[in-house]
Amino acid sequence: MDSGNQKGPQIATPLRRIVLTGFMGSGKSTVGPIIAERLGWQFVDVDNVIEAEAGAAIADIFARHGEGAFRDCEHATIARLAIGEGVVLALGGGAIEREDTRQLLLNSPGTLLAHLEVELNTTLTRCSGTENTRPVLADQANLAARYQRRLPLYRMAHVSIHADTLTPDQVAEAVLHVAGLLRRID
Repeated sequence: MDSGNQKGPQIATPLRRIVLTGFMGSGKSTVGPIIAERLGWQFVDVDNVIEAEAGAAIADIFARHGEGAFRDCEHATIARLAIGEGVVLALGGGAIEREDTRQLLLNSPGTLLAHLEVELNTTLTRCSGTENTRPVLADQANLAARYQRRLPLYRMAHVSIHADTLTPDQVAEAVLHVAGLLRRID
């Protein structure tokens, strides 16, 4: 199992929250609940919170107000949720593009920011058929450029887990291992 880059020591202990980032289809919303269950923590998908509070789907928010307004709302939501204890957060794929969001997550004591890295082809395979609900995926002309622009930003996370060929359980295990929270199950 390849857990990618492990920068390690800048994570303050005790760990109070795990934040998952990565391009769409990387498994954040699938792996997050597994990690939360194993730790007895709460799982929160940031996009779901935004949709519930706005009373609209992300695609509708993008269409009505534009990406800039959405990113402002997203940042405010993440800032509010990222102070919680015993929580696993799954970020939207573009949240990492905002410098203030990135810095908040990288420098928040007790936070592990984990990047679930997948190749663009994996994204396309996993997300096929969801173009109506994923505004970024619907923009095929700019998808590869967006992926390439975001990849170095994702890799700024405390750790990157290469998730293309791993099962969700294996990805969760890798994140918990890096976090030092892996509980041995005999």
